[in-house]
Amino acid sequence: MDVFIIATKACQHCQNMSKELDALKINHRVVFAEDIPDLCQSLSIRHSPNLVVDNHVVFRRQPSEQELKAYFKIN
Repeated sequence: MDVFIIATKACQHCQNMSKELDALKINHRVVFAEDIPDLCQSLSIRHSPNLVVDNHVVFRRQPSEQELKAYFKIN
């Protein structure tokens, strides 16, 4: 599973989302929208942060811990 956060370099929520994914032991990476404009355009990314799993945007905002657990099927 390929999991990454797309965020702007100025995004205030990106670090929080990354910490929550770390706490849930979900391997991920952070990619900055400014560095990948073509991918952002193809995924219709206009806001930050976004959680992308296997090239599908699954959250277009910072999800709650409960939403992450439900999505990744973690008890």
